[in-house]
Amino acid sequence: MPDLLTELKDRVLYLTLNRPDKLNAMSAEMMGGLVDNLTRAATNPDVGAVVVTGAGRGFCAGGDITAMRDRNEGGGGPAPTIEDRVASLRRGEEASLMLHEMSKVTIAAVNGPAAGAGLSVAMACDIRIASDAARFGTAFAKVGFSGDYGGTWSLTRLVGSAKARELYFLADMISAEEAHKIGLANRVFPAASFRDEVHALASRIANGPTVAYSYMKANLNAAVTHEFKELLDREAWGQTMTGRTEDHREAVKAFLEKRQPVFKGQ
Repeated sequence: MPDLLTELKDRVLYLTLNRPDKLNAMSAEMMGGLVDNLTRAATNPDVGAVVVTGAGRGFCAGGDITAMRDRNEGGGGPAPTIEDRVASLRRGEEASLMLHEMSKVTIAAVNGPAAGAGLSVAMACDIRIASDAARFGTAFAKVGFSGDYGGTWSLTRLVGSAKARELYFLADMISAEEAHKIGLANRVFPAASFRDEVHALASRIANGPTVAYSYMKANLNAAVTHEFKELLDREAWGQTMTGRTEDHREAVKAFLEKRQPVFKGQ
């Protein structure tokens, strides 16, 4: 079985991390496939939203500890140079960058434990939906790592600097309820109905005004680092451009006719 499964349903692209026997710990095949599929989805008009989730009982445990041990003990041939290791890690980290920057709305459906780089990938998404069986943890301190896949950047912005430091330094696992309380998870659903709840929310976004969403996402990303005046300029441009779309005209007409709009992403 491949380490990454793909399915397109109701304009929602599901990317399922598929190493359930290892709680979907990352592999080169998995992360390469994630980057490739996100690259294609970014320009595919049939994809309205992207959901990243995990097979089995976990979302993603982060790095493969067994592979780390083998690497540290010198298995698998000559050791790569520091430069090669950095370049290899950066190739995988492009998954986080794409989830954060691509114009489509990205959703992490956290069905179980999300730890280390797995948590970082979830945090790179626009929205995190958690099962009540999910748990969250940075985990890096437990294996003597400093962290990767953008987690320090994302967690600081999601929960604030003080809480991010606590979660990184202590590396405690927290429940879905606690993640929701501190703003790490947007919503929590029962495990029994989790898949249906995720699809209902994701398909609602995927079949919504996707052109408007792309401008919204760009503005929300810019709001993290840009000044207020710059955001006003960006919003004025985006508002004007989305006002020229077929979706805008349809939404106005539907509102006046007291019916649901039918969006086409145009």
